[in-house]
Amino acid sequence: MNIQNCVAVISGGASGLGEAVVRDMVAKGGKAAIFDFDADNGEKLAAELGEAVIFCKTDVSDAASVKTAVDHTINAFGAIHFAVNCAGVASPKKVIDKKGNPIPIDFFNRVLQINLVGTMNVIRLAAVEMCKNTPNDDGEKGIVINVASVAAFEGQVGQAAYSASKAGIVGMALPIAREFAAYGIRVNTIAPGIFMTPMMAGLPENTQQSLAKMMPFPKRLGKPEEFAQLVRHIFENPMINAEVIRLDAALRMAAK
Repeated sequence: MNIQNCVAVISGGASGLGEAVVRDMVAKGGKAAIFDFDADNGEKLAAELGEAVIFCKTDVSDAASVKTAVDHTINAFGAIHFAVNCAGVASPKKVIDKKGNPIPIDFFNRVLQINLVGTMNVIRLAAVEMCKNTPNDDGEKGIVINVASVAAFEGQVGQAAYSASKAGIVGMALPIAREFAAYGIRVNTIAPGIFMTPMMAGLPENTQQSLAKMMPFPKRLGKPEEFAQLVRHIFENPMINAEVIRLDAALRMAAK
């Protein structure tokens, strides 16, 4: 689809990979609704980018919150063409800690609720609006891009909850793409490796350098704008459907 004049909802769009997608959308003539819990960054970014962007304070794990954000987007822009699900948490915790205590099940459930259920919340409500769009020459009405992680395939010690949530995103990609084909909506997934997000930028310089050395090639952390470039290509290439694309510089994670 042509990005110009199209509307994207971007969860986790207030910072990191999501912010890069928001900026790229606007630069290419599109509009964006930021769904994020971080009001400070979200409102600041929307103010910077002007009338092409709105911010909706959103808890993606809460169905009512996402519905309110979707309604706000429709009221502001009239349609939704793209949904990019970047919202997520990556807090590590072992299943059994050093004292022999089991992982709190509330912790495990919270990660799944935000990362996996939150992704479905945005998909299901945004797709209903996409179905109302006028199809293009290929019959396309909308595009969903979900964000998994290389941890879906090579989860490290302490990533049981995170890996489970991201593997769930990978697992639901094909069945949703098959279902949405009837509506003219493509569904794809990106599995990033290690990117220079605000969380990574806050780590000590020697830690960043150590992580960069893990990368086969190029030997550096990914740039958020490189993630946004792939998102844009998926938008514009109608033959990419039901794919899980690793964006990781050939990284394969060790056990820990």
